[in-house]
Amino acid sequence: MMASIRIALMSIRLVMRTKAALFFTFLFPLLFLFVYLGFFARGNPDADLYYFGAVVTLTIMGSGFWGLGMQSVMQRERGSLRRYRLAPIGPGSMVLSSLLANYLLGLPTIALLVVCAMGFFHMPLRFSLLTLLVLVTAGTFAFAGFGLTISSIANTMQEAQVYNNVIWFGLLFLSGVTVPLPMLPQWIQRFAAFLPATYLVTSFQAIMVKRESLFDLGAELLALLVSGTFGLLFAWKLFRWEKEERISRRAKLLSVTFIIPFLVMGTWMNAHRGLGAWEETFSLMSRPPLAAGQHAAPADGNLLEDFENSQET
Repeated sequence: MMASIRIALMSIRLVMRTKAALFFTFLFPLLFLFVYLGFFARGNPDADLYYFGAVVTLTIMGSGFWGLGMQSVMQRERGSLRRYRLAPIGPGSMVLSSLLANYLLGLPTIALLVVCAMGFFHMPLRFSLLTLLVLVTAGTFAFAGFGLTISSIANTMQEAQVYNNVIWFGLLFLSGVTVPLPMLPQWIQRFAAFLPATYLVTSFQAIMVKRESLFDLGAELLALLVSGTFGLLFAWKLFRWEKEERISRRAKLLSVTFIIPFLVMGTWMNAHRGLGAWEETFSLMSRPPLAAGQHAAPADGNLLEDFENSQET
């Protein structure tokens, strides 16, 4: 464990010395924040919270796919991992160090997003910061498994970028991160129930817009935890110290079982959970903000009763 912590701190120091890494770690998420909250939310507090969940999801996904996992491929391609191989550490320590470094780099980025959203766009703080931390932890754990598994399978940086782009853009446009799910055709919504990014973005939106608790999101959190566990186990088993090492066909076929928990979870979500919760969250976000002194309209069930009372008087 101590070896993993030391390697993680060393990786963070290397990132802090690289201008490109600093840009994509801290400034690139801010660009998404200003686009989503500035152009899409348009001053609606509920819309600010709704799109902020998408920005945080994009940040976590980006660190998982394009963060330290890609650095692992680069180090292996340059032969830097050979130095670690001589030390008394194993693949598990290397995988754990990448996860820890990703998490420690992600926390100040999320904090910066919260501060900027509240300072520049006056986003209300209607959610618990502890709940946000738990979701960020679960999301980082899940997508670190994705990124590290891809970095273990890819032989070169170019190959890793191809794998990352295919999965990244699929999750980007089909999970509700860029386009709200209720605006997509129903067959895409049903397909989105099989994607891990859907669980993360809808969980953020549920706690921020609908003020749900973590207990209400047990199924989504379970899917994220299972995703991270499978991903890290495969990354550990498929880890390579040198680019000359080859992964057997059997091991690559075994990695295909990574999709099994999502097939099970997506089938269960479509059969039992339904897609109405996404529509409800979207409707709460879409309503125009109330003016000062204006009250929300009464529920439909009270309209007839109020009408009858007015007639009696």
